[in-house]
Amino acid sequence: MLQTTKRPDSPVSIIGAGIAGAWQALLFAQAGHAVTLHERSDAGMTDATSHWAGGMLAPYCEAEVAEPIISRLGLRSLDIWRRELPDTPFNGSLVVAHPRERNDFERFARMTEGHRRLDAAALAELEPSLEGRFRDALFFPTEGHVEPRRVLPKLHERIRAAGGTIKFGSDVTAQDLANLNPKSLVIDCRGLGARDEQPELRGVKGEMILIETSEVQLSRPVRLIHPRWPLYVIPREDNLFMLGATSIEAEDTGVSVRSALELLGAAYTVHPAFGEAHIVEFGSGLRPAYPDNLPRIGVRDGKISVNGLYRHGFLIAPALAELTLNFVERGQIDNEVMQCA
Repeated sequence: MLQTTKRPDSPVSIIGAGIAGAWQALLFAQAGHAVTLHERSDAGMTDATSHWAGGMLAPYCEAEVAEPIISRLGLRSLDIWRRELPDTPFNGSLVVAHPRERNDFERFARMTEGHRRLDAAALAELEPSLEGRFRDALFFPTEGHVEPRRVLPKLHERIRAAGGTIKFGSDVTAQDLANLNPKSLVIDCRGLGARDEQPELRGVKGEMILIETSEVQLSRPVRLIHPRWPLYVIPREDNLFMLGATSIEAEDTGVSVRSALELLGAAYTVHPAFGEAHIVEFGSGLRPAYPDNLPRIGVRDGKISVNGLYRHGFLIAPALAELTLNFVERGQIDNEVMQCA
């Protein structure tokens, strides 16, 4: 069993500078620990799952398909996002549907909380670009979103400002770090890279398309009810929009023609101007998931692993970091998330 109640200046080595590892490093560094964050890729992080993420902070919307633990962690994470990065956009999120998906839309409304229903006029007032497009919508006013490729460098900056060290191009294992400093606590946030020790992990592919148009202006993510998977239209800076995301049980990193047609076609039905948009980028990321699709903080052989964030990485990573810190400093155990051996 891992020795808990570490001194504030205890050295902590974290492997993986994606969204899970970055939040672990930030909270531990702020708590006074000597943090070193190791990342095998370079500072661009283009190979990381986080590079292809949507960045939606939507705990209420996720309740439609996710277990209650995701909403609980997500709601706590919203508070941490607001505290640590107060410029995070919390403009809410919208859920819309075409008439043929009316039953699914009403089911979504029944399965979720934290929303209010907007009629067509209220929707047009909130998002003028959607005027006349839908007869009503569900508005989740407390939800937010981040742009992963911009916010991850901000988190890295905050880690350094808190006294932490980040080493890019550092391809290390937990054993390597233990050999270097037996007193260091190691937190493994490698995602799928941890399958050498956790073979039950699998990759779930999420595809995205980045488009550019000045003909549509949105202030918040719009989720379109879809017969197979929901479409997210997420506004970015510089007239960019991310279209996502599929959830496919496959571990290749390409984007299929079928998925591209589905995503682009669904976006066109949200607003015809998307049909004239420029395609900037196709891509996909592999989300690490356990068989139950739930996150896990594992404690074993003197090491902590934080993994299985699945499609909820940006939503739940701050809360998982807080739980890890509480365990290390005070021995607190969250029985829904932590597994100790």
